[in-house]
Amino acid sequence: MPIEIPPNTVMLRGIGWDSNIYLVRDKREALIVDTGTGVNWHVYAEIWEGNGYLKGVKRVVIFNTHEHFDHVGGNRAFRDWLEGLGIKVLFAAHEITAKTLERGDDYVILGYAYGRPFEPQPVEMKLNEGARIKIGSLELRLIHTPGHTAGSACLYLEDGETKIMFTGDTVFNGTVGRVDLPTGDGWELRESLERLFEFDVDFGLPGHGKPITEWKRNLEKVLGLV
Repeated sequence: MPIEIPPNTVMLRGIGWDSNIYLVRDKREALIVDTGTGVNWHVYAEIWEGNGYLKGVKRVVIFNTHEHFDHVGGNRAFRDWLEGLGIKVLFAAHEITAKTLERGDDYVILGYAYGRPFEPQPVEMKLNEGARIKIGSLELRLIHTPGHTAGSACLYLEDGETKIMFTGDTVFNGTVGRVDLPTGDGWELRESLERLFEFDVDFGLPGHGKPITEWKRNLEKVLGLV
């Protein structure tokens, strides 16, 4: 079931090995944050379509918070479905993640761990620290947060009624992303968490699990884990 975070955001809890998937909409544009493994893409598509979340949308940006297959495996399926609806689709990611996806580097992407290959894909929007993604009248700021992977990044929406941080696998409710996979680094993760502590956030929306409603208290807790 969709979890609505007024006024612009819808959260879909990941099924099975999928990441959580988020939709942010304003006017005729939308942002999708992460796409899961691709196994259950049709379930999420049916929820969005059945509830009218994409009605009238003409342009979608699909943003991947990092390089792992459980966050990027559904990219092609979502793109094909959306383009079939006549919607223009652009992929976006931090530059490091973008280059990994374009190479199809499965050492980092880890598709083999899910028994599914990842085909290299173009990423039209290669972003760096401080870059902005515009969705209608909304603007989201990219924050490079290496640690879980080298290309991990968060998106901060501060100009809406609700301040939201999409955290990928950098920080969860009560814990942090693992650092023992390729390009992970515990020292970098700690530095990233300390940076995130500076932001005013109403909801942290992670790659897995429940939303983070007590942002600074949660970061104080998880900083003790790294």
